[in-house]
Amino acid sequence: MSKSLFKDFEPVSSKAWKQKIQMDLKGADYNNTLIWKTNEDINVKPFYHADEFETLPKVSNSKATEWDICQSISVTNAKEANLKAQDTLERGAEHILFNIASEAVSVDDLFQNIDLSKTSITIRCHFISEIFVEKLCTVTQSSSQKSKVAIHTDIIGNLARTGNWFSNLNDDYKKFDAILNATHQISVDLSLYQNAGATIVQQLAYGLAHVNEYLNHLESNKNTSLNKLEVTFNIAVGSNYFFEIAKTRALRQLWSTLASEYNTNTSCKIIATPSKRNKTIYDYNVNMLRTTTECMSAILGGANVICNLPYDSLFHKPNEFGDRIARNQLLVLKNESYFDKVNNPADGAYYIESLTEQLAEKALQLFKNIEANGGFLSQLKEGTIQRKIKESATKEQAEFDAEDIVLLGTNKHPNLADKMKNDLEISPFLKIENRKTLIEPIIEKRISEKLEIKRLNNE
Repeated sequence: MSKSLFKDFEPVSSKAWKQKIQMDLKGADYNNTLIWKTNEDINVKPFYHADEFETLPKVSNSKATEWDICQSISVTNAKEANLKAQDTLERGAEHILFNIASEAVSVDDLFQNIDLSKTSITIRCHFISEIFVEKLCTVTQSSSQKSKVAIHTDIIGNLARTGNWFSNLNDDYKKFDAILNATHQISVDLSLYQNAGATIVQQLAYGLAHVNEYLNHLESNKNTSLNKLEVTFNIAVGSNYFFEIAKTRALRQLWSTLASEYNTNTSCKIIATPSKRNKTIYDYNVNMLRTTTECMSAILGGANVICNLPYDSLFHKPNEFGDRIARNQLLVLKNESYFDKVNNPADGAYYIESLTEQLAEKALQLFKNIEANGGFLSQLKEGTIQRKIKESATKEQAEFDAEDIVLLGTNKHPNLADKMKNDLEISPFLKIENRKTLIEPIIEKRISEKLEIKRLNNE
């Protein structure tokens, strides 16, 4: 067509649209009928319009054409983990996330026959050891592209999750500095906050305050250069489709704003995994639908790496079938649904742009409040962060109990013939351990646990 079809029509303002909607409502109140408020204190309107923006939103710098399909592998035996990594790479995985439990793991065996110049690897250690990282660097530096291997170090994340430092504050930071000098990489775990029940605004603000603790430390440590810093955020993606797209986009904006204040790298890497909070053991196949839409949100929001959650991971040990299904979900999204064909696909959508702006503004406001009251570590030690998350989680739990939040097959339309008691290889429920901690840990908990325990007891 030589000219745009829309040139034949007069533009319609948002005011005119609202008047038309009010007329169709036939006397019903516009605000009470069509506008609803979220737990993030955001009013969601029935429509969004270009004339609500003073200027056109900036183009985001994420690249949806370059996202990687990730396979997460728990490492206890290096040779077995290596064989599994090679197999998954042959089956379509593009990124391997090794979760290493012990520094006794053989690094040479772990990377055997894996081309580190072509395969992106993330190493997440559940301990802190500069000696082990030195071994990793020795192996990876022999690769022509050592930047393909990222080593995650998050001592504050461990404190928040477990209630304790790995050793103690001074020793942890000493090892942290040594690792950072070797890798120039840090990571921040936002998934903990989401899986514990924090709102999206809280997740963003706590993540920003979390990484700011590192930046403050590094700025005062003149031996460490901020210019080479590479930051990775690990996020969990929930089921609120458009809000989760906006969350990922807002995180990039917030990091860019904070990083510019420290004159460090304003770009970041985001690794996204579906939330565990809304997953269920009953009617567990619905988990595949939940993780599919959550992965879609992560892709459209601009995450760099998507690591899917197997549908049966709550109650089965890691298994080939569950891993294959999870990986195939991503392969379908990339190769059959064309989710890697357009960069910045959410740009210019007025609803998503508005959500992104509001989430970023509210998170920045909360972040400033945290900093004005001593910073993230201080509020973590005082229990303020834990209390706020528990308040949000309690509110969300009440909404689930009242069926305002619906999980099909669990609190809505359950299949009462569905039995799970004999299919639980691992416990899907919160475990209480009596141990001494410096602070109250932030606890992950699924919203369907109470209902599932009741059903199991009645089987």
